[in-house]
Amino acid sequence: MLVGVQPQGQGTIRVVGAKLHGIVVTESKLNYHGSITIDTDILEAARLLPLEYVYIWNKHSGSRIETYVLPGPRGSGVVCLNGAAARTCQVGDEIIVASSREIPVSDYHDGFSCRVLTFDQSGELPNRVAEKLEYRVAARDDGTEFVIMDMATGREWIG
Repeated sequence: MLVGVQPQGQGTIRVVGAKLHGIVVTESKLNYHGSITIDTDILEAARLLPLEYVYIWNKHSGSRIETYVLPGPRGSGVVCLNGAAARTCQVGDEIIVASSREIPVSDYHDGFSCRVLTFDQSGELPNRVAEKLEYRVAARDDGTEFVIMDMATGREWIG
């Protein structure tokens, strides 16, 4: 997909840092001090950091919240909404968790990538990673248009 609009100047641009698409809530702890706890293996696969700020969009209810990430037990598949966040999602709800990063415009022009994970719920444990996608934005050779590329398949992509 070609995009003719380019970020200009020497400033910064806010981009998607990582996304967990269709991950399922496994627990909810209202009487906790806040956050979302996610299996450490999933955090590492997505390149999300403990205490990183994330957005959570509930695909069932449409609710949207912002909170921070806590690492959960490795290999558990846990996705637990804590504190006030627990009021926005029910166990079994499919959600999207996304981070954003502010990067220099020059880094965007040089090629920026983000990791997107999708999930399979058919196994014994919840939230098994089904796909680990890497999307890269890079300028065409003439510098006038940008391409979003799925690095796993080499296919041009737009969501």
